[in-house]
Amino acid sequence: MKKSTFTATQIAGILKEFDLGKSVEEISREHGISRAAFYKWRQRYGGMEAKELKRVKELEEENAKLKRMYANLALELETAKYIIEKKL
Repeated sequence: MKKSTFTATQIAGILKEFDLGKSVEEISREHGISRAAFYKWRQRYGGMEAKELKRVKELEEENAKLKRMYANLALELETAKYIIEKKL
């Protein structure tokens, strides 16, 4: 997964600009983001403050880490089962 070049504070600021009346075209041109990225941020983080947004991003990173750990452990378990079955 590609790491965002924008911090939580910057994303919250960009979304706040839209709430204050700036058009999506102006915002995307000014900050160098695509309209799709803006709408994705708005869908995912709309209405959140920078502090909440930072916490959500931390939780998403932790969740991804835990999923990788689970996948590794499941793979090791399958390998161990295969070895045990082969020896018997």
